[in-house]
Amino acid sequence: LRASIPLRTAMDGFPAIGGYLEIDTVAHCGHRNEGDYLVTINATDPYLGWGITRTVRNKAFLHMEAGMDWILAHYPLPLAGVDFDNGSEFLNWAMIAWCDDHAIPTITRSRPYQHNDNAHVEQRNGDWVRKHAFRYRYETAAELDDLNLLWTQVMARKNHLLPCVKAVGWTQTRSGRKKRIYDKPATPYARLRASGALTGPKADRLSQVHYELNPAAITRKINTIQTRLIESAAARNTITRSQFSDQNT
Repeated sequence: LRASIPLRTAMDGFPAIGGYLEIDTVAHCGHRNEGDYLVTINATDPYLGWGITRTVRNKAFLHMEAGMDWILAHYPLPLAGVDFDNGSEFLNWAMIAWCDDHAIPTITRSRPYQHNDNAHVEQRNGDWVRKHAFRYRYETAAELDDLNLLWTQVMARKNHLLPCVKAVGWTQTRSGRKKRIYDKPATPYARLRASGALTGPKADRLSQVHYELNPAAITRKINTIQTRLIESAAARNTITRSQFSDQNT
């Protein structure tokens, strides 16, 4: 199966249009990779900067399929292609069949242990997921609900309100060193509207969502959810330390 999926390296790039997603998972396992824990599917459009994040129960296909269905339904453009991480949660016959069922024309994968191949989503793993949900262990249904409520607010802030820059080329300094060139800062929503790819009722609905956003309310909601997640993780760590102490006794 791996041999049948084309590789996309860091040098290949993406077409200069929206519709392609780099996709990866972030494990909320804390400091121990054992047992059952929540997993966040993180998807990024490298051209637009648009991000979509969804947490699922674990990496079983039943839950991964539900997460991918949600991403497909909430991505504003028709999905033209996906670039998967090299993990087994993506590179399996069931997930490839899911792509075929949804008529996704382009499927590629990164090389093992080469994080620069999907650098856009790797950067978002830290800036979106780890920065907002921290590195604690999450397991319960309540934590699952809280994380998905958190991503709703994070996506609203990042996609609609916060400008980002995109690397567009290289130049050289006087000393001959290479230097990156970036475009003018713009929000992913502004890039999406400027691309002209979104039209009709879907564009009108997204525009209404955009103009109804309240930055202060978004920040308050994020802080409230983060507080609940911190308290939940602290309670779990207290129970774990107590069990460890009892076993040693």
